Amino acid sequence: MNVTPMLDVMLVLLIIFIAMSIRVHTTVDGVLPAPCTGACAGSTPIVLEVRPGPAYSINKSPVAQAELRDRLLGIYSGRPEKVIQIAGYPGASYQDVITAMDIARGAGISVLGIAPRESYLHR
Repeated sequence: MNVTPMLDVMLVLLIIFIAMSIRVHTTVDGVLPAPCTGACAGSTPIVLEVRPGPAYSINKSPVAQAELRDRLLGIYSGRPEKVIQIAGYPGASYQDVITAMDIARGAGISVLGIAPRESYLHR
């Protein structure tokens, strides 16, 4: 007797859950680096290291936060590909890493990557 209203409610709930699952699913676009053939084939990747404090260094060379943007502009002025890897050390705050990424974006770097943990922790 009361099965029809219950089926209507179940159908409406099913439609709502399907619609919610579609909207909850989010994606993040990723950019894979293109293989380099030419002058950049022998170049080393640029790694911006963020240590606790905050202390910054570019390829193990210490840089003050005030001159980080100018140093990145100088490094990338002659490079066609503007790709950098960010290495956040244990103990470095999230805000310091985001600040470094913001400074790098302000210097015109278009692709920010995350350096693999093994490549910077054991040096």
